[in-house]
Amino acid sequence: MRSALGEPDARAAVTFLGTDRIEVLRFTEGDIVRYATLGMSAQPMADPTVVLADPVKGPRAELILSVRAGGADTDKVLRPLAVLAASPQVEGLVVAPGASLDVGEPLWPGAPFSSVLVAESGGLVEDLELDAPADPVRFLPLLPMTPNEAAWKRVHGAGALQERWLNGGTDLRDPLRKSVPLD
Repeated sequence: MRSALGEPDARAAVTFLGTDRIEVLRFTEGDIVRYATLGMSAQPMADPTVVLADPVKGPRAELILSVRAGGADTDKVLRPLAVLAASPQVEGLVVAPGASLDVGEPLWPGAPFSSVLVAESGGLVEDLELDAPADPVRFLPLLPMTPNEAAWKRVHGAGALQERWLNGGTDLRDPLRKSVPLD
């Protein structure tokens, strides 16, 4: 992450009962603030229906959220991001592109978002190859969704929502943006 994002200017750590420690690092570049989890990839994600999870094989990921600075108190996103990063350990979720993740409350004070869409890896931070047989660590961007967008995505799919955002010229880094027109 440091080679792609530079040195973090802040970090926080959260530990949930029965989970490994999750850190959230903050990187600032100009008017963009990026929050990245660290610790989610310590163990591979496993299908919750599997009786005995493989301790080495399986998808691994970290989460990255990018927002424009100054519009909101986005530093309060640290705990919700840690909750999302702990969800594979706590709830047995496998976090993958196209998935919706919801924290049930605004991501930060006044945020019109309580959920995010998980985007494809490989853009901002390249996948990190690990020694075989371990899967690489994927750095998955998170795109905040309004409740209306999340509901629309459940019906029409992640690709259709991303197309709406693109066609609408939506600034997904705006911490206070309104929902894209969905009619």
